[in-house]
Amino acid sequence: MNDYQEKLTKLLLEKNEQLSYNEARTWVELLWDDFETTQAKAGHEYKGSEVTERIVKQWIENYGPKLHEFTASNPKYEQYLNQNKQMLH
Repeated sequence: MNDYQEKLTKLLLEKNEQLSYNEARTWVELLWDDFETTQAKAGHEYKGSEVTERIVKQWIENYGPKLHEFTASNPKYEQYLNQNKQMLH
């Protein structure tokens, strides 16, 4: 899974120069977790990391350039990203 997430982090950094590496990695982990959690709550059978990677990659392609703007309207994500920034100091 870490290889998938590392590849997705690099893709997100290519799409959004406003994000630091740690912010991009946090975004990838949050998107990854949200997709898998949503699928599990909906009762869907686990399809594996390849499917999750494909979905998160699609989200990054579509929304990656604007993800840094999303935190202002979504406190859940802002909380995680702010924690990440505090860990760096």
